[in-house]
Amino acid sequence: MSAELNRRVFLGGATAAVAAGLLSTGAAQAETSDVSIGLTDQQWADFLAAQDLVWRKMPTKWSQGPFLGDGRLGSIAYAAGNAVKFTVQHAEVQDHRTGGGSAWGVPRLPVGHLLLTPVGTVRSVDWRLDLWNAELVGTITTDKGSLRLHMIIHSTRSVLALSVTPSGGERVDLEFTAEKAIPPRAASEEPPAGYEYNPDPTRKTSGSEQLGVQSLLAGGQTATAHRVIGSTGGKRRLLLSVAHSFPGTTAEATALRRVRDAAALSGGDFQQGHRDWWHGFYRKSFLSIPDQRLQSFYWIQLYKIASGTRAGGPVMATCGPWLEPTPWAAAWWNLNVQLEYWPIHGSNHLELDAIATTLRDNADQLVRNVKPEYRSDSAGVGRSTDRHTSNTGTLGIPGGTGTLELGNLTWALHNVWLSYRHSMDRKLLADVVFPLLRRSINYYLHFLTKGDDGRLHLPSTTSPEYGNAPDCNYDLQLIRWGCRTLIDSAKVLKIDDPLAERWQEVLDTLVPYPVDANGFMVGTGVPFEKSHRHYSHMLAVFPLATVNWEQPQNRALIETSLEHWMGLEGAHRGYSYSGSGSIAARMFRGDDALAYLVNMFDTSTRYPVLENTMYTEAGPVVETPLSAAQTLHDMVLQSWGGIVRVFPAVPTAWADVVLDRHLAEGAFEVTAVRRGGRTRFVLVRSRAGEPLVLRHGIAGAVTVRTPGGDPVPHRDRGDGTLEIDLARGGEVLVHPRGVTPDLTVTPVPISTPGARWGLPA
Repeated sequence: MSAELNRRVFLGGATAAVAAGLLSTGAAQAETSDVSIGLTDQQWADFLAAQDLVWRKMPTKWSQGPFLGDGRLGSIAYAAGNAVKFTVQHAEVQDHRTGGGSAWGVPRLPVGHLLLTPVGTVRSVDWRLDLWNAELVGTITTDKGSLRLHMIIHSTRSVLALSVTPSGGERVDLEFTAEKAIPPRAASEEPPAGYEYNPDPTRKTSGSEQLGVQSLLAGGQTATAHRVIGSTGGKRRLLLSVAHSFPGTTAEATALRRVRDAAALSGGDFQQGHRDWWHGFYRKSFLSIPDQRLQSFYWIQLYKIASGTRAGGPVMATCGPWLEPTPWAAAWWNLNVQLEYWPIHGSNHLELDAIATTLRDNADQLVRNVKPEYRSDSAGVGRSTDRHTSNTGTLGIPGGTGTLELGNLTWALHNVWLSYRHSMDRKLLADVVFPLLRRSINYYLHFLTKGDDGRLHLPSTTSPEYGNAPDCNYDLQLIRWGCRTLIDSAKVLKIDDPLAERWQEVLDTLVPYPVDANGFMVGTGVPFEKSHRHYSHMLAVFPLATVNWEQPQNRALIETSLEHWMGLEGAHRGYSYSGSGSIAARMFRGDDALAYLVNMFDTSTRYPVLENTMYTEAGPVVETPLSAAQTLHDMVLQSWGGIVRVFPAVPTAWADVVLDRHLAEGAFEVTAVRRGGRTRFVLVRSRAGEPLVLRHGIAGAVTVRTPGGDPVPHRDRGDGTLEIDLARGGEVLVHPRGVTPDLTVTPVPISTPGARWGLPA
């Protein structure tokens, strides 16, 4: 390496592959760059400590409390009178009835809670959610003494470990209560006629463990096993695990085994395995911006998504694994699931992609979700389902009545396609995207009919939560994207598909998107004329980018549609602001993007982001804050349309921005530094050997070379865009000509201070 390029990079370590074997190509196995020097554990700990949530007063509800999880088991801590309640919930726990839909047939079901009851009256708390170690630590002070807490949910063992150390006159009183398996919807409405509730849970002892067992009328069981070690007068350590089985009754044995395996380990070994996973997770990418509140929020969202999901596990329901009273105890596929998983791509965390594994593992159920006469070649997913994509019903028929959402599977597959594009893993394309997208588009092909104008038209379908319309833009935009993607994918996979001509015919003759003076309509004859939180009528702009700002002929349409949607106020919600922020960023307007986004945090609005960065409307909805992380990604790095764009929509106020190992389409890892309002260098590493088209954002002449100083052949388009051929594992460094760049990658100075998340006051 050249001495003048003495690079000290903030991050190190190769990106992990998606679980369950989806990322098996060279893209996932690329070696770590030899010019990367990782930060020490202490330096990482210091940076993330500045982002930690803290509590100086007791949280009184779930929206204020610290949360932990491992993608399945989840807990939030908050007060229950003078005691502290630690919820115990699990993403796999659900009912399995054959009717009743996602609300009464196959909803998520509650598990239970732990209660820590002090002897004295609580006077104060001093808690910290330590992001680096994914641990809750702190003290409860009472008028009798104090209780020192340490809590984790082990990252790989699915065991909750809570240690409590008393002092003064305090003692440790810990009790687990199994909650009845009642659908959360029962809190807000009466069950259907003839509905029979599940039996009450039972308690039993097995050796050193206590068990709470919930049997289900539909079969199967949920079991919670826990062991308490120590005496009430001294330090006590509780180990707890939850398991769910259906149709069998193996959950008891599974929960017991997990607790006993954990108890057999020393406390240090148990904790170190947990910390090692999280430390490796954080090292995969880095982002620093000068707004402290937003920077902390971003890192909390990365912690949240890794706490809430893992590839191979349940796709996140609307509330993640942290079930609270809600009318939405299921996975919602008409927006929520898609928004939940967008942050995994840019942040280099494809190991969290539960959408890809859920769709792959439940392909047969996706076929059963359409009526029998279409199952030979079609598939779909309804508005809301359980973790297996079932809601005990089937998709409607276009032109019918009621909810006719047909595009949900196609949109979910766009997320999986993004995982493919960011990894270039052909196995993912061949095993998930292509076969399921083929079936999803086939369902549409059954109903497209040629009109007198010679164009293909779609009978009335539903634009999510807005209403029904023929030639619905939600569907037309997904159909166009789907047909184009199928044609391109068949070429990549070298498949001579007999439907290719049909897909091309659809692209050639599908009716144009219905528009009027206000931009995109809902569909033919149905203008977008009332305030609405969804942007389903604008999916072609974001996230599909098939109508985009690089097309001058579409700029007026994009601008008009965005302004009209956001100008109709009253029904906007949190993801309306993240969505409009991302659309503005895709227009390369950083100040507008930030202005839209910060509305999400405005406490004068009806539904702001909450104290612990969770979010609620009629119930908890985890996708909204997670989607804001994607808006931040859109400000600092975009890669749609085959171009990697560095700092494309950075707000004027952000003079300094640093990103490292952010992942772009084409499987490129991007490191870039902006200081004093200017991009100082861009370093790109190829993980798959794809051609690179780089819009570097550096004003004036540039030098294009390897980190070692060797020139890199390239073609300059003349507009700040370079075409570069990089082999797999190859790197290119771009910086202003005549300037030796400082390649140090460290956090940027904070220019906009902000309060901690949690309850710091």
